[in-house]
Amino acid sequence: MSIKIMPDLRYAKTDEWVRVEGDEAVIGISDYAQDALSDIVYVELPGIGDAIEAGQPFGVVESVKAASDVLVPISGEVVAVNDAAVDAPESLNSDPYGTWLIRVRISDASQIEKLMDAAAYEGYCANREH
Repeated sequence: MSIKIMPDLRYAKTDEWVRVEGDEAVIGISDYAQDALSDIVYVELPGIGDAIEAGQPFGVVESVKAASDVLVPISGEVVAVNDAAVDAPESLNSDPYGTWLIRVRISDASQIEKLMDAAAYEGYCANREH
């Protein structure tokens, strides 16, 4: 199984990715996550302005196999949601790194350092059962 991992992103152990852009974090699910879920058919996201805490669920991704909470790796305020992902959830399967879910104004930048870089995430995925 070949999982794509983007070198410029940070990763949570719960398979979300984070791209930092200034004081905002763009968040989505990794290739590993979409592969494990298989055919994604439904996405539920929070509202703009919602305050979210690291480690807490911010949305749901449902596939033909299962429904899975999506956990936020960075605390902050939701400043944007990707309606295109809600309208076309299958885009998470075809382009997991191009299909972001939410943008968050970061409230604690030190949380970014607690996330894995690409090399650490690659090692983490390699040592897991799929």
